[in-house]
Amino acid sequence: MILKTKIVILIMVISLPLLAQKTQNSKMDKATFGNGCFWCTEAIFEGLIGVEKVVSGYSGGNVENPSYSAVCAGTTGHAEVIQLTFDPAVISFDELLEVFWQTHDPTTLNRQGNDVGTQYRSAVFYHNEEQRKKAEAYKNALNETGAWDNPVVTEITPFTNYYPAEDYHQNYFVLNGSQPYCAFVIQPKVEKFKKVFKDKLKKSGS
Repeated sequence: MILKTKIVILIMVISLPLLAQKTQNSKMDKATFGNGCFWCTEAIFEGLIGVEKVVSGYSGGNVENPSYSAVCAGTTGHAEVIQLTFDPAVISFDELLEVFWQTHDPTTLNRQGNDVGTQYRSAVFYHNEEQRKKAEAYKNALNETGAWDNPVVTEITPFTNYYPAEDYHQNYFVLNGSQPYCAFVIQPKVEKFKKVFKDKLKKSGS
C-alpha cells in the first residue's frame, strides 16, 4: 500500500537536514523491519540503491531458531521481518523509514490485508539510540499530522534477536513470480513502489 502524497512531503521535510549529514567512507549498517509478509517486503527493499542485502527472517520473539510453521502458529512471539544491510552514505535510515511507512498499513494491529496474526505486526526493531529517536519522531509526526485516518500502531522496540528464515523464503518473489500470491499480491505492490520511489531504485542488472 502506498501512502498519500502529503506523507511524502512530510518525510522529505523531516529528512532534508539529515541527508546533509551523510558522509563518504561510512561503514555498512543494519535495519530490521516488520511490515507484513516478508515475501512482499523483501521484494521492495532489495531494489533500493544503497541496500546491499535483504534477508527474510524472524525477530522479536522468545523462541530460539524458530521454524516458519511455529511462527505462523503465533506461539513464538516473533514477527516476520527483513534485515537490511545498507550503506548510510548512499541511503539513510530516514529514507528507509520513508519506504517502510509508505509500503504497508501501520494502522492495522497484527494484520496486513488478509494476513492476520502477531507475526504480521508493524514493527521497527531499532539497533541503536539514533534509530530509535528517528523512528519515534517519524511515528509521532505521522500521527500528529493525521497522515492516516487511524493512529499508527507500529511497534518501536529494541532489537534483541534475529533468525534467518528457511532458504526457500529467501528471494521468494524473484524465484516464484508466477505463483498466484506473487502475481496477485506482491506484483501490484512492487509496481506501485517502483512508481513512487523510481529515483531510489537500482538500475536493472545492478
